[in-house]
Amino acid sequence: MDQGAVRLTRTGRVAHIVFDRPEARNAMSAAMYEELGRICAALRADETLRVATLRGAGGKAFVAGGDIHEFQAFASGEDGVAYEARIEAVLAALEALPVPTVAVIDGWCVGGGLAIAACCDLRIGASTARFAVPVARTLGNCLSMQDHARLVAHFGVARTKRLLLLAEAIPAGEARDAGFLLDVVEPDDLDVRIAAITDRLAAHAPITMRVSKEAIRRLVAAAGIDGDDLIRGCYGSRDFGIGVEAFLAKRPAEWTGR
Repeated sequence: MDQGAVRLTRTGRVAHIVFDRPEARNAMSAAMYEELGRICAALRADETLRVATLRGAGGKAFVAGGDIHEFQAFASGEDGVAYEARIEAVLAALEALPVPTVAVIDGWCVGGGLAIAACCDLRIGASTARFAVPVARTLGNCLSMQDHARLVAHFGVARTKRLLLLAEAIPAGEARDAGFLLDVVEPDDLDVRIAAITDRLAAHAPITMRVSKEAIRRLVAAAGIDGDDLIRGCYGSRDFGIGVEAFLAKRPAEWTGR
């Protein structure tokens, strides 16, 4: 199976990161997370860079979660703890980049994709954008504590519970009203809007923006609550195995509560 790719290009002082696996709605494989981590390390070392954008290929999804096939190899809750820790290391590197990051969201932004978008500083959505974390309906796994904190910071407690417990999708307009999206435009207008935003950011004081980003990151991360016990219990449950099997078989899961 194609593991996909994360591609990096450069236009002047702006870096462009593209999640390139459109046949799977840009679902992130382990190899793609590793490549994103390498790209973040390279960008962090580039003192000439001023802005970075992140976008999904194909126009139908930003990132539609992780690669569910990889969950088939999990044997215990410890596998879930290790998995979330590996992903968090990459997300933390993205979040800590010293330049502003702009997520360009066209279509579905789901699960791990929503976490990636939440790590960016600004987000522009097409009118077709939809945001969801449907694991209570589909897989029976959970988010890391850091991702819970990010969603609460962006959407508030009530909307985060709606995303996680009801497994509802939030449309672009509501995401803008919640403050998650800076703007919503028609798909054909995305490129022009993003160019205007990146040009504006590239003209601002880089040290001021770097310090502002880091101060806000530290405030959001200040709680630092450990949640490995929650992750271990969820990924180690019988229901998680049932959810993965049902998802890959394209049928509803029959949950046991165990």
